[in-house]
Amino acid sequence: MKKKLTTVPFTGTKEQEEALKAVIAEHKGEKGALMPVMQKAQAIYGYLPIEVQRMIADGMDVSVEEVYGIASFYAQFLLNKKGEVAIAVCLGTACYVKGSGDILNEISKEIGIKPGETSADGKFSLEATRCIGACGLAPVLTVNDEVYGRLTVKDVPDILAKY
Repeated sequence: MKKKLTTVPFTGTKEQEEALKAVIAEHKGEKGALMPVMQKAQAIYGYLPIEVQRMIADGMDVSVEEVYGIASFYAQFLLNKKGEVAIAVCLGTACYVKGSGDILNEISKEIGIKPGETSADGKFSLEATRCIGACGLAPVLTVNDEVYGRLTVKDVPDILAKY
C-alpha cells in the first residue's frame, strides 16, 4: 500500500531541528548512514514529514526522492503523524478471512479518511496493518493501545463513539 503524506500541518520545533542537525552532522559522509539518520529523525519527530525528509536529503547530500523512497518502502517509517486516536485494523490472513477488510472500509467511511491518512484536525489516523499476534480474536483492530477482537462491521459505530 502506498503511504500518503498527512494533511496535518508540520509543527516541528527549533529544538527538534537542532537535534536533527546534530544527528546529520554526526553521520555526514558515513557510508550507509542514511537509514540510521532517518530512524533517529523519526525518533525526534515521531514521523517523517516531507519537511524532515528535505532536511535529511540536504544534510546527507542525497535527493529527496531517495529519502522518500526509503521512507515509503519500509514499514518502520511513518509519513503521517499519528492522530490523537490512532486506529489500526489487522489485515493479516486470519483477520482478513473473517472480514477485517469490511471493518476497515466501514471505519474509513465513518471517519472520512483512507488507510494511511490522518484527519486534517489531527484527531484520527487510520492504518491497515499486518498480523498483530491476536489471531484467536480475529478480526482485530487497535485504537491507540487498546485491542478490540471478534468484531463485525456492526461493532464499528460503538467503538468509534468512545473516541
